[in-house]
Amino acid sequence: MNSIPLDVQAAEEHLMRFLAVEGVTGEEAAIGQAVVEELKKIGVPASAIRFDTVHERIPLPTQTGNLYVDIPGNRPGPRLLFSTHLDTVPLCAGAKAKREGDKIVSDGTTALGGDNRTGCAVLVSLVETLLKHNLPHPPITLLFTVREESGLHGARELKPEDLKDAAMCFNVDGKLASELIIGAVGQENWDVEITGKAAHAGVAPEKGISATLVASIALTEAHRGGWFGKVTKPHGKGTSNPGIFGGKPGKPAGDATNVVTDYVHIVGEARSPELTFATEICQAYRAAFAKAQAEVTDAGGAKADVKFTSKPSYPPFNLPADSPAAARAIKAVESLGLKPITIFSNGGLDANWLVKHGVPTVTIGAGQYEIHTIKEYIDLPEFAQGCRLAILLATLDF
Repeated sequence: MNSIPLDVQAAEEHLMRFLAVEGVTGEEAAIGQAVVEELKKIGVPASAIRFDTVHERIPLPTQTGNLYVDIPGNRPGPRLLFSTHLDTVPLCAGAKAKREGDKIVSDGTTALGGDNRTGCAVLVSLVETLLKHNLPHPPITLLFTVREESGLHGARELKPEDLKDAAMCFNVDGKLASELIIGAVGQENWDVEITGKAAHAGVAPEKGISATLVASIALTEAHRGGWFGKVTKPHGKGTSNPGIFGGKPGKPAGDATNVVTDYVHIVGEARSPELTFATEICQAYRAAFAKAQAEVTDAGGAKADVKFTSKPSYPPFNLPADSPAAARAIKAVESLGLKPITIFSNGGLDANWLVKHGVPTVTIGAGQYEIHTIKEYIDLPEFAQGCRLAILLATLDF
């Protein structure tokens, strides 16, 4: 580890620089330019830096495209891709980072943005080390994606040819350098609109059709069938969650306690190592809402209108531990003197889509702790380990 020529102070300065730049999901223009400026400062020519047009294809307002950097190799070998994401969750807006001992923390009113400013700093520090010390490495492409936190859109909608036939990828987006995420679940999202009929809840509730009751019965039915929360069936396993329960945009479900609720909108998800099983979970919810629809009527027998839709969000993947990308990562961790731990994640990553695009991807950590909370912090020794691991991944001759 001592032979890895990492300038820890310079790496930490890159990190603090990036933490000071706001860039919540969809608003990545400023942090993208900050990364470009740091890259130019360390000697990357402008001709090696490019943005794609993914923001024109993402179905949500997005300021800028993904950022790419192409570093020529100085020894033969297949191209390596290193990735991370530019955006943070909205809770990071207004974050003020400060150092406390071996940690970087926020002022306690916002999240910090270590997810994923650590990744941005690791990739810049990697290139700085390679250039400064003329370390031997194959061709390398860096990828900084947009809108990871709001649907993995930058990775999902990118054009695979922009990855320049990379043989494998190492995605910086985690806590420990020794933890290697080599697989992750897939996700399917579902959405249901229930339109009932309003009536005076005190004078003539029987004339109404309660959308709230339809929703409640349906969710209870899903729970009793074993499809709510942790799902374990003989032929598959996964999770589900109705995460948003409300009314029309910006409004609650219902207008007053004396009116039978005439509209409910629920948005949920299903996850599984097998996307077909995630689809099955969604179909179980569809059936539950259909059963509830039939059960709730007004005095004349009329039923609510129920519109249920579902669609895949991202695909699952699972790399064999002896696959080239995983084997390279394992050897690099061992070269740091650490014990590698391979992990299958229950959360989605840019890696899900990069694998789908044909680039086997291992996700590594660099000191992110308590992400997406106001208690978020960065462990600086672990951040340095993530930087060293990236350098080893780029330079070790496998």
